[in-house]
Amino acid sequence: MASDETRRLLRHPAAPKRATLLELLLDVVYVAALALLSMRLAEEVTWLAAAQVLVLLMAVWWVWSITALLTDFYNPDEPKIQVIVAWAMLGSIVMTASLPQAFAGLGWLFAGMYVAIHVVRGFVLIAVLRGHQAQIRAARFLCWFVLSGALWLAGAFLPASTRLLLWGIALVIDYVSAALRYPTPWLGRVPLSQYDKASEHLGERYQQFVILTLGDIILVPLLISGQHGLNPQRMGMLLLAFATMLLLWQIYVHRAGALLQTAIDSGPRRATRWAPYTHLLMVAGIVCTAAGFEQLVSQSRTRAGLGLVGVIVGGPALFLIGRTVFEYELFGKFSWSRLVWLVVLVGTAPAFLPLTPVAVAAFTGTVLLGVALSDAARSTDWHWPGRRRTRS
Repeated sequence: MASDETRRLLRHPAAPKRATLLELLLDVVYVAALALLSMRLAEEVTWLAAAQVLVLLMAVWWVWSITALLTDFYNPDEPKIQVIVAWAMLGSIVMTASLPQAFAGLGWLFAGMYVAIHVVRGFVLIAVLRGHQAQIRAARFLCWFVLSGALWLAGAFLPASTRLLLWGIALVIDYVSAALRYPTPWLGRVPLSQYDKASEHLGERYQQFVILTLGDIILVPLLISGQHGLNPQRMGMLLLAFATMLLLWQIYVHRAGALLQTAIDSGPRRATRWAPYTHLLMVAGIVCTAAGFEQLVSQSRTRAGLGLVGVIVGGPALFLIGRTVFEYELFGKFSWSRLVWLVVLVGTAPAFLPLTPVAVAAFTGTVLLGVALSDAARSTDWHWPGRRRTRS
């Protein structure tokens, strides 16, 4: 039978929904991680580099996402839970420091810390939750992370190409097992009812992370401009980056800020289970966009080329796809106007290959402005699931 001390570790339904200062401090670590990933992609815009950055991003994102879920299930003001969050923070710092060499000589450090974060958290939770039903949930999580951890560790000592394959399979295990609610022999799945406890706090955490991520679009271009000097061309690129950042913020927050909290309260299971995947698409889009502007500021080109068009157009496209899917999963509807703008963005991209990078960035910004204006125009036609719906 669970003691009072054990029960205090669980988040009470009436507990404050605001993120704690320790959680916000955790987010700061990821600003550096995302900046390093965008810089890595900007250095080499190839399919191989993109695949490597994607695997690293998915790993970094999963540590943050599971930690956010941890503070939804458990009371983040309890010292034992704070120790677990601090452990995730320390591990994330080590992972971030090893990111540039994760597919070279420091693969063992990156993979080792990724596995250690999840496995140590699992063992600690099982120990402190003794006698409570939540202990079984922690055991389910741990079983799957041990399984994927074997692939992470094995891949760390193999050549880069094999490492990419094994780490990719390990991530599939991590992501799919979570989507299936961690089905475990003799223990079953995590009951759907346990996801009902995640509500306002979860929505706020994802919004905070997206806002921090958006800052990377302007952060590294600013640092590059400070190092190499500011000229009219760089100033123009910085203004374009700033405008793109604001437009992506508007597209995300315009709907999320007004409706996400209520949607999560009315259907927490769907929000909790889908938010990690759809927000991964948005975060990947932001990282890709940041890489594009880093190239624009650091290099002088007369033609955009395939790689640059891919990141400048592909980044916002990924963001719009993630935002649209998330909206559909929460509200049971999607924006037709947003889909039209997405088709325009992707469909016309090949025509920009011979044009200047500035023209590509300006066109992308124009499309995002169109999306933001369309969202504003359809605001009055928004209806909740269960009420009359209108196409937009």
